[in-house]
Amino acid sequence: MEHIPFRYIVPAGLLALIGLAWWWEPAHWALWALVPLTALALWDFIQHEHTLRRNYPLLGRIRWLMEDLRPFAQAYIVEDDLDGRPFSHQARALVYARAKGDLDSHPMGTELDVYSDEYEWLSHSIVPKPDVPEHWRVVVGAGTCSQPYSSALLNISAMSFGSLSARAIEALNAGAALGGFAHNTGEGAISRYHRSPGGDLIWELGSGYFGARRPDGTFDPDQFRDNARDAQVKMIEIKLSQGAKPGHGGVLPGAKVTREIAEARGVPVGETVTSPAAHPAFATPIEMLEWLAELRELSGGKPVGLKLCVGQPHELFAIGKAMLETGLHPDFITVDGAEGGTGAAPLELSNSVGMPLREGQIMVRNMLVGLALKEKVKIAASGKLHSGAQLAKAFALGADWCNAARPFMFALGCVQSMNCHKGTCPTGVATQKAWRQRGLVVEDKAPRVARFQRQTVHSLREIVVAMGLSSPWEITPHDMRERLNGARSDAIDRIYTFLEPGQLLEDPDATPYAPHWHAARADTFRRTQ
Repeated sequence: MEHIPFRYIVPAGLLALIGLAWWWEPAHWALWALVPLTALALWDFIQHEHTLRRNYPLLGRIRWLMEDLRPFAQAYIVEDDLDGRPFSHQARALVYARAKGDLDSHPMGTELDVYSDEYEWLSHSIVPKPDVPEHWRVVVGAGTCSQPYSSALLNISAMSFGSLSARAIEALNAGAALGGFAHNTGEGAISRYHRSPGGDLIWELGSGYFGARRPDGTFDPDQFRDNARDAQVKMIEIKLSQGAKPGHGGVLPGAKVTREIAEARGVPVGETVTSPAAHPAFATPIEMLEWLAELRELSGGKPVGLKLCVGQPHELFAIGKAMLETGLHPDFITVDGAEGGTGAAPLELSNSVGMPLREGQIMVRNMLVGLALKEKVKIAASGKLHSGAQLAKAFALGADWCNAARPFMFALGCVQSMNCHKGTCPTGVATQKAWRQRGLVVEDKAPRVARFQRQTVHSLREIVVAMGLSSPWEITPHDMRERLNGARSDAIDRIYTFLEPGQLLEDPDATPYAPHWHAARADTFRRTQ
């Protein structure tokens, strides 16, 4: 009963104020506010959809207002430097500073608790090595490709036109062109905004085959050849799964298939298109590698690789067995972590499906090393890598280069408002609304993209120097330490298993992967034991 008066007090009070304002001439101006507020309160009073608004007319709407303001209040008022997810305020501030060319030093020591599991470290040397090269690159596809690619150590990870705005795509590619690194198209194919600045492209081909798609959704080799042989395309990446939503296809509603998106993806304007969860072009590991070899030939001899978030371990080893049986192999494998990415995904998949980058990368590294294939197949690591230290740790676990997506969005001005999937991005990065994109000036943001990449790779070099090494590929798991508890730490290679070259060939039963190895077959992705 104590709540009943509120149902009547607000509408009745507003009506009384309207009467007072009408009667008292100096208050006539108040009618402009009181009349619509009263109408809104009366509507809340009689509507049936929302209990809170029906019981508390007008006042109940404060809840929705606070829900809308909550992310901003949390980010700018509540969180400290180490709070904030998926990226902390400190991580975002570092990217912003490097993108702008501002001071990126930090005073008064680390804010991390060095005796907790949030702290891990790389071992420095008493004799640093300052005479290492200023820049490194890694050659991908040597020995198998007539057009191998010399890749930077940090590239822009897959983000499609459609997920990101036209101006964001254009600024990212212009930044890549300025900085001499690569820009992954995402599975939305190559748009005019990828092409116009002229930066190097890694064309990602997902199960929807956008840019190489027949009307029935199957793969079109002729269309693929035309796009893949473009001089701007340097490598092709076959997406098997992604960290944000592994094992999940996608539906692009017809309302979102604009003329420009349809042009890029090779689909009809206004028609709903789907990306199936599995690739129609192959069904077994052997078929996948044969198709990959066909793509390499169709592209004119460019590197072709796989991208996956590791799931069932036996499937990974089935790919390894298929490599041994056929003599075919990808030029690289991009390991995407379950840390997620820019793409919106069902919460259950984001929170509960897929292997994190560290475990996934170690497993891919062990599969390749254990089969003596690591020299032929490069590894790219992707998953919340935003600093030189994180790049160094990825190299310690077997990476040959790294990719980043969200940090490059921060370089464009993203404020982590968590509206990527709603089309209401306040900074114009993840929206198709023209007026929201207006604030993103390509000529201003492209140099920030290039500057962030350059400063981050430079910070990796500083770590290599401090460790007394000649290149990041010399960093080993033994150089990286992790806390077990407040009193003990140990080297990563004493916590995780790292196989010796050829160990899976010589004695798979002596490895922790024996059950997965025996359950894997080159002619099927299914578990056989």
